[in-house]
Amino acid sequence: MNKKVILSGVQSTGNLTLGNYLGAISNWKKMQEDYECNYMIANLHTLTIRNNPETLRNNTLNLLALYLAAGIDPKKSNIFIQSQVPEHAELNWVLNCYTYVGELSRMTQFKDKSAKHADNINSGLFTYPVLMAADILLYQADLVPVGEDQRQHLEITRDIAERFNNLYGETFKMPEGYIPKIAARIMGLQDPTSKMSKSSSIPNDSIFLNDEPDVIMSKFKKAVTDSENIVRYDTENKPGISNLISIYGAISGKTNAEVEKEFEGKGYGDFKKAVAECVIEELRPLQTKYKELVSNPEYLKQIYVEGANKAKEKAEKTLKDVYSKIGLV
Repeated sequence: MNKKVILSGVQSTGNLTLGNYLGAISNWKKMQEDYECNYMIANLHTLTIRNNPETLRNNTLNLLALYLAAGIDPKKSNIFIQSQVPEHAELNWVLNCYTYVGELSRMTQFKDKSAKHADNINSGLFTYPVLMAADILLYQADLVPVGEDQRQHLEITRDIAERFNNLYGETFKMPEGYIPKIAARIMGLQDPTSKMSKSSSIPNDSIFLNDEPDVIMSKFKKAVTDSENIVRYDTENKPGISNLISIYGAISGKTNAEVEKEFEGKGYGDFKKAVAECVIEELRPLQTKYKELVSNPEYLKQIYVEGANKAKEKAEKTLKDVYSKIGLV
């Protein structure tokens, strides 16, 4: 009854990467033991870019299967699809009316995404942070797992909540950022200066959770390194090798120093192979479970229907309070 509430989610815009898994999902599994966790599939957020409808539907259900395969237990956490809880869109509109254009224009992610999608700079892309605020505030979340690229979104969420609370009395909890004790930041294999991304256009840059073992091995063998041929952690001078050390350490539980010692005197070829093998073994049970789940659509439907009902029950309470306070009949 006294557990703190956590809200997090991933957009349904394609297959999850090893970065998503090591940086977020693997920590979600641990967090569900100590917190009241709400994990959503953020399919409304994907609408800021053009999607093929059938692909979006499939991506949404595949992401649900990956959540489950990765160990998110629907008996311990609530898993739901964002669009099936209409309160997200309703609170989004209300909060838009309490958010200033100047605040939104300062958001760096809008600038970044506008540059990537110059042919489709829509208002949803601009007001994206308000929907994210609605997601968080609907569930009275105490904590929100955030990386560096999401800190601005949490800050504007707190600003909106504080503004509303000052006007109408205590309505929303003030969410705090949550940084897990072990939070691996996984970079691209071809561009180790940028985060591994499921939307990367660079061939062999990302390891996807559904990649076959031979594909994983091939991608690691092609990973960018340097000419020193010494396994040493140095993000400034050796970003590629440092990234591989982070991946190996995140899965094996070893420190950077322990990884360096293990591969002392060994070249990059041996090290890349070892990293690939440990990733393959880590993902093997997940991939087996995923294949079972996607072949059972009725079970997936049961999970997302039950999840939406639980989420709606919580969301309705918050929205009802908001509507009452602002004078909506």
